[in-house]
Amino acid sequence: MAESGVDAQVREILHGIGDPCSVASGTPMSIEEMGLVKAVDLDDDGRLHVTLRLTAPLCHNVGYFDVEIKRRLAELPGVASVTVSMDHGLEWTPELISPDAQERRRKNLQLHGIIAR
Repeated sequence: MAESGVDAQVREILHGIGDPCSVASGTPMSIEEMGLVKAVDLDDDGRLHVTLRLTAPLCHNVGYFDVEIKRRLAELPGVASVTVSMDHGLEWTPELISPDAQERRRKNLQLHGIIAR
């Protein structure tokens, strides 16, 4: 990435995009917290590329992620274009979830009696 300040801005914006599956399961997490964001690269010509990890090969949210990432990041100064690529759901593991989000998830599962306290 060309600038660490831009990287922080990009990551903050990506933190604002919720993962629909985590929302539906009762523990809302952003795609950043979920560990779905593998890489963010901005070249000197303003071409921004985001690489995502999917949680499953047949993730139904691919279109949503693509549209939201492009829409939100295109507004950043210095960004001329945004591309998004995604793996085939083979790299992501629950260990990639941020520690804070893992703790929220654990408490939610305990609250609902899914795991022991």
